[in-house]
Amino acid sequence: MKTFSRSFFALIALAAGTAPAYAITIMSPATGTQVDSTFTLVASTETCDSKPAVSMGYSIDHGPTTIVPISFNAKVSTTNGTHVLHVKCWGKKVHEDLAIKIMVGSGGPILSTATPTFSPSTGSYSSSVSVALTSASADATIYYTTDGTTPTTSSTQYSAVIAVDDTEVLKAIAIAPGLNTSALSAANYIIDPTSVTGPVIPSNALSTTEIQTMSKWKHNHDPGTKGSSEGTMTLVATPTVSGSTAQFDSTFENWGGEIYTVSYDKDPDSMNFLYDAEIWIEAGSKVGNLELDNNQVIANGDTIIYAFQCDGGHGTWDYTSNAGTREHPIDKWIHSSQPCNPANWTTNEFHHVQISTSRDNNGNVTYNSVWFDGVEAPINETVNSDFALGWAKGDLMTNFQVDGTSGNGSSTLYLDELTIYRW
Repeated sequence: MKTFSRSFFALIALAAGTAPAYAITIMSPATGTQVDSTFTLVASTETCDSKPAVSMGYSIDHGPTTIVPISFNAKVSTTNGTHVLHVKCWGKKVHEDLAIKIMVGSGGPILSTATPTFSPSTGSYSSSVSVALTSASADATIYYTTDGTTPTTSSTQYSAVIAVDDTEVLKAIAIAPGLNTSALSAANYIIDPTSVTGPVIPSNALSTTEIQTMSKWKHNHDPGTKGSSEGTMTLVATPTVSGSTAQFDSTFENWGGEIYTVSYDKDPDSMNFLYDAEIWIEAGSKVGNLELDNNQVIANGDTIIYAFQCDGGHGTWDYTSNAGTREHPIDKWIHSSQPCNPANWTTNEFHHVQISTSRDNNGNVTYNSVWFDGVEAPINETVNSDFALGWAKGDLMTNFQVDGTSGNGSSTLYLDELTIYRW
């Protein structure tokens, strides 16, 4: 059974003619008002979806989100014209987004109705879904089509959630009194009973949770990368899912990579692993590769490397193998057929990454699948990844490595709810 966010039920309330109740309070500006190109935004909240709020943020239209405390007074600058101002909050596993329309600058065109949004969003689902539509403009009427054609005011008027039982494209427009017709919005729903929204974790699995909060993380430049790098790691309260997030600030020159690592447990015997984490890339960050590794020293003293990365250079998910021998190993990256590029990740929001691996008793590792925000990308490749490194027997370690791009630059990434399951 699919669960829905608070925003989903808020959309149903809008469709029924009742306004959703948000804890967010925007003192200034008021919705629909005209403001200067630099204006003051004053907002606050104590709760977020009935849970204690830990941070707030704001953005103009769909631009980068600026993270702020749960009560703030900020100077905001943007271009003249019609905009949607988003004021957001985060709590533990909850998020709210209150949108208002503003006119920036004097004169200008009549405001347009806010573009309709879909919940749940476009994507692949294993069974039928109920889709709610809403517009942030007050008293907006929404018109939609289900056959991929462009809707008009003669199309079906939205009045209740839409049951999507088969693969189809929804398109919608909205119009509110005194405003121009909105821009067109669309969502493609793929109904595939074979799709899986996440990996299956057996009931007997062991787990180490909140690894990002451990105190013995270390970091250094990875000499296997070109150039140079430096980094710092701190625990912060915003942005967050759990309430305690690891912030990684890295600087680099010429593709340099900074590797952050910690020993998180002891277990020489487990044969299956699931790396499970929430990852946020801050807007403006330059990230060439993002490496998410797990290492295990098994009973015979050999180290099994389960290395996996989102490769911006090749645009793929990559995995490693030992192209040499256990005594004289050669670490080799192999490009899978599954696409991934950290430059394409939506910035300033958490993404759920899950990586499934397993091994046999001969040091052969199978990279099963990676899930990105619930969408599975099968890998299904088996390679030897057995290294005689002399590390402590039973040690389990994880690496979070951030590589730069050409030239020089910096990045800020956040890691939360890092859990590694094993069985």
